[in-house]
Amino acid sequence: MLSSWRRTREDQHVKERVASVFEDVMLRFSGSTMIHLMTLGLAASPLTNMEAVRLFCRTAALAITISYIYMLSFYSSCLVFTGYLETRYRHGCFCRRVPKPDRLDSKPAWYRCLMYTPNSSGDCHLLLGCVRHCYGDWITNTYVKPFVVLLYLVYISFGLMGFLQVTQGSDPSALVATDTATVLYTRAQHRYFSSYSPVIGFYIYESAPYWNASVQRDLLEYAKGFQRISWLEAYLSYLSDRNQSTSQPRENFTRTLRHSFLHEPQFAHFADDIIFAERGQGEEPDVAASRIFLVAKTTENKREEMSVLLDTLRRLSLTSRVRFLIFNPSFVYLDRYATAVSSPLRHSLLAVLFLLGLSSLVVVEPLVSLWLGVTLLSVQFGVLGFMTLWGVEMDCVSVLCLITALGHSADCSGPLLCGFASGRGESRTRWVCLVLERHGIPSLQTLVCYSAALVPICAVRSNLTRTLFRCLTLTAGCSALHTLAFLPTLLTFLPPSKSRNHRPGREGQRQEVECVEMNDSTRVVDQITTV
Repeated sequence: MLSSWRRTREDQHVKERVASVFEDVMLRFSGSTMIHLMTLGLAASPLTNMEAVRLFCRTAALAITISYIYMLSFYSSCLVFTGYLETRYRHGCFCRRVPKPDRLDSKPAWYRCLMYTPNSSGDCHLLLGCVRHCYGDWITNTYVKPFVVLLYLVYISFGLMGFLQVTQGSDPSALVATDTATVLYTRAQHRYFSSYSPVIGFYIYESAPYWNASVQRDLLEYAKGFQRISWLEAYLSYLSDRNQSTSQPRENFTRTLRHSFLHEPQFAHFADDIIFAERGQGEEPDVAASRIFLVAKTTENKREEMSVLLDTLRRLSLTSRVRFLIFNPSFVYLDRYATAVSSPLRHSLLAVLFLLGLSSLVVVEPLVSLWLGVTLLSVQFGVLGFMTLWGVEMDCVSVLCLITALGHSADCSGPLLCGFASGRGESRTRWVCLVLERHGIPSLQTLVCYSAALVPICAVRSNLTRTLFRCLTLTAGCSALHTLAFLPTLLTFLPPSKSRNHRPGREGQRQEVECVEMNDSTRVVDQITTV
């Protein structure tokens, strides 16, 4: 909106300038807002299995809605206020009347610096001058195009290499600051005891006939192959050493457990692993619940083996006649990110389909819809691949960044594609240069501000924040590459065509121009109408 406002003439009426701005940007702004809301809505729906992602996306969707209302109301009012200041030749910041150039030159240097205003042509704008006189001609140069295409192939190759190495982030130490005891413990455990799994709690949460020989065999079979801290195994060995049968009546089994086994000093610590429930007057209590601890021997693929082990034991708990469950705090992360890899890809495809439908409703050039959909998928693919090569795993933060990358890339590349497709009567190269001047500079300014906002994040000593910084940096970089390099080059030789509605000899036709001077109480407006 600000870039479009700067392209309007200061001698126009403020209403005409605001109407021109809304006509120029509101369709694209509304479309990008709908894309944001679509992707965030999908991520906030039951299609996402992570509650943290759903909570963030609901809040972000509310923020996008408030931002849209803010742009329509308060920001537009600021443009109107600025327009009236410009009409009265007053400075936008200090509201003082700007002296004429000859009078301004006689003022002190500090006054000239504060009251300086750029001319209406905009040639003094540094970025505009660079794009107009240097970058536009360079990026469309015949000898530069092959290198840009080669760069895109390298981009796709590295993105594919990273995509094939995507891993799920299930390390609890990623949730805490970098220099904490949790991180130090994780590093030591990985260095010295990486061949062992976390301690798994095996909880029997209902009363079971432990005195039954078949139940004992089942429980011993479940724990077979683990390093065990088991009261049941120790108790059965205790009975065997005393030449007693391990299969006894319930009263004898429980009485020996309570009054003999747990009173031995070497077995007293097992008292915390057994819960007794009183039955009645004069009867031995039942074992209401108990627990044992298991440690598995693993190899280098520890995370995959733990996931398989977790699934195996859980399926076994559903069919076993002994009701048990297994748990370790690290299982929370294995469960949380079970489908983290497929979730952002599914959202991306659904968002692109929504984009195609939205474009057809607002009668946008069909090729623009196709180009924008391919661009969104390309940016998403690149961010996903490069973040893996940068050491970022698929955790809740990286999934959120992949979701927001769709809307961000649409904001950057959408105006450029629409501007190029709507142009008629000039060559491809000329229109690429024009849309870079008109839409590339606002996108570049947005990316610069976006990158500046990321600088403080990299100083936070937190693994999650570091992941956020890397993913958002890759989002900005991939969006900038597509907006400023890949798309301007590819559009010079790929559809849409610029030959339609262009009749030969039209340049030679003379155009008559009528200049009408309109006076009112506040200004003089030169209205030029083509006849």
